Amino acid sequence: MSTELGERLVQLYVYDLSQGMARETSLGLLGVQIDAVYHTSIVVGGKEYYYGHGIQYSQPGKTHHGDPMEVLPLGVTALPDDVILGYLDSLRSIYSPEAYDLFVHNCNNFANDMAQFLCGRGIPIHITSLPQTVLSTPFGQMLKPMLDRAIRPVATAPNMPPTDGASGTAPRDPSKVIVANSLHDLEAVLKSAESSCAVIFFTSATCPPCRVIYPRFEQIGLEAGEKAKFIKVDIGMSYGVARKFQVAATPTFMTFLKGERVDQWSGANYGDLTSRVEALLRMAYPPHPHTNVNLHVTLGTSMSPVIFTKVPPLDKVLEKLGHAGKNPVVTSIREFIALRDSQGAIETPLQQLSDWATFLQESLVGLPAAALFPLIDLFRVTLSDPRVSGWFAEEKGNATVKAMLSYVTTHTSIPYPLRLVTLQAICNLFTSPLFPSHLASPSLSHLVMSLITASLLDKSHINVRVAAASLAFNLATHVQKQRAVHNQEALQNVEFVAAIVEALKEEKDSKEVVKGLALAVALVSYCAPLGGEILELLGVLEASEVLSEKAKAGMGEKALCQEVAKLLEV
Repeated sequence: MSTELGERLVQLYVYDLSQGMARETSLGLLGVQIDAVYHTSIVVGGKEYYYGHGIQYSQPGKTHHGDPMEVLPLGVTALPDDVILGYLDSLRSIYSPEAYDLFVHNCNNFANDMAQFLCGRGIPIHITSLPQTVLSTPFGQMLKPMLDRAIRPVATAPNMPPTDGASGTAPRDPSKVIVANSLHDLEAVLKSAESSCAVIFFTSATCPPCRVIYPRFEQIGLEAGEKAKFIKVDIGMSYGVARKFQVAATPTFMTFLKGERVDQWSGANYGDLTSRVEALLRMAYPPHPHTNVNLHVTLGTSMSPVIFTKVPPLDKVLEKLGHAGKNPVVTSIREFIALRDSQGAIETPLQQLSDWATFLQESLVGLPAAALFPLIDLFRVTLSDPRVSGWFAEEKGNATVKAMLSYVTTHTSIPYPLRLVTLQAICNLFTSPLFPSHLASPSLSHLVMSLITASLLDKSHINVRVAAASLAFNLATHVQKQRAVHNQEALQNVEFVAAIVEALKEEKDSKEVVKGLALAVALVSYCAPLGGEILELLGVLEASEVLSEKAKAGMGEKALCQEVAKLLEV
């Protein structure tokens, strides 16, 4: 169900795993009334998401749990499916099949996390607190092993093999195949591909080989990403298309390059389809000269984002916060960090993040800079959890992160520790796959660039320059991923490139800074559009010569600097 604003209803499906037994027997056994052994799931966009055998999904109400005992509206969300799937993907290590624990880490914890992400509010507390209610009774402690043995198989049962694509253990990536139902639709899609290429799959409802080859066609479309348009046409429904393109048999395939037909064949041959589409993509996108450069040192370096996870002495942090450290929001965050540090994310339920965001924003207005350092340090640590960074990635207007960046970049005489932890906090946003694109967006990119530029040129504090180089590297990994996977140029402001090269030129003390910046240059430049702004600016700034000089001076990794310098000479 959607609203006029494009928002979709988010619902909580509530089940009773005891099938009514808890209501009838709990008072006599435990001494407290328990209405149900709750299992919950989140329903949004026509899918029911839940945790058991890992993160699973199904058509609403079609899981092995049967019909829900209750359906509660949680609110609405405007987040699209690809953002939701990206968030869930970032949680798979936390909500793995092996991590399930009936009393500590269960379906209700997952539903609570997802509800906060989608709506900014959790699920009812009487559901999330049920395990503690049971275990707070003497008999509950005695029954714990028996309850776990009885309920775990039900809660963690895998889905039945899906027969209609409507359920499974992991949502599939959205299909890239465009269905053209008329000649007008087909011509419109082909016109949109006149600057690239397109593949048409002519099929019909009475064609068994078409059903066999279609999954492969769809998979090739996913692998090609934005490089080509993949189109499906049912000639039984679109007679005008069949006549114009003279298609008499199915499956038939046609390929187009720059608006011109280049190939046509029939038959459901996997190898034929794969090789012909690969040939089309090579013609549309000739290999970049950079692909011939040996980059074994660069590619042998870990490309995982740099994350700052060290937990400070929490009691001292709260002491530095003074009166603010006694706020219930801060104390709950302290407990969250302490438990996560000692027990791990799996054992640590998420706190109410909307309260945390509000407190941070108000503090950035009301607290002095000296008190903000320990507060932002707490924020940094919480962002190392992908559940938290994912939530802040989709917070409306990125209000909290924007407020933090605005404060640090617009106020004069920012204390060194505050600038340092702000840089580290922004690095930790990369624990979620959802945030990098926001940092490169117009609303935040100018603030991020200002922070990086000023920090890289801070000659008094090596740690600040190291953190800034780490953030530059993290952003560069995003730029490279968007280019390689999605054929998109994420870097709209070449000021970033200029700042990196200038910092490389000026760096005289830290090999770690040089290494981070050299890798950033490699990632930003590799396979960048020929004749585009990035490669042109790197040439004007003589980045190759700068890197060669760093190699001669023994700054950074000599082989890495030499390798990137050669890359820029191509």
